[in-house]
Amino acid sequence: MSSNKLPEVWLRGPLEGIPALLQPVAHALLQAQEELHVLLHDFPETLLWEQPAGVASPGFHLQHMTGVLDRLFTYAAGQMLSPQQLEYLAQEGQPAARTSLSRLLAALDDQLALSITRLKETNPDTLTAVRGVGRKQTPSTVLGLLFHAAEHTMRHTGQLLVTVQVVKAK
Repeated sequence: MSSNKLPEVWLRGPLEGIPALLQPVAHALLQAQEELHVLLHDFPETLLWEQPAGVASPGFHLQHMTGVLDRLFTYAAGQMLSPQQLEYLAQEGQPAARTSLSRLLAALDDQLALSITRLKETNPDTLTAVRGVGRKQTPSTVLGLLFHAAEHTMRHTGQLLVTVQVVKAK
């Protein structure tokens, strides 16, 4: 590691205002944000929707992370998805939903900021409360949903990292 590079977010200490049990969620979300901005700095706009070997495009990953965070935090709050959220889900990866890299990153940054705010507002006493997911109301918990938001975001960050390298090497 170079001397001017910060350690990973989780090694920088607790984040102010985030309940102790939710620190790993916040750390993962902020780590993903930092990695995405470094990865996509100067990324050619012409490659945003490339799908090497049929895998998801970089643009899709950015759209999907934004939408997943919104949906999982909605379920964690004990709410059902709104018509707007369902429309966003239907448009993920579709040609009509395609937009510029800067707009996709800005939307993800906004959603990440909102997610961190929601973590700060989460009462730790509710973490084991049951929450229904989806139309079938599959049971989960507040903590399960928030943890899944973090791990799902990092999963797509990793996939995006590989996809970006492949499309840039073409």
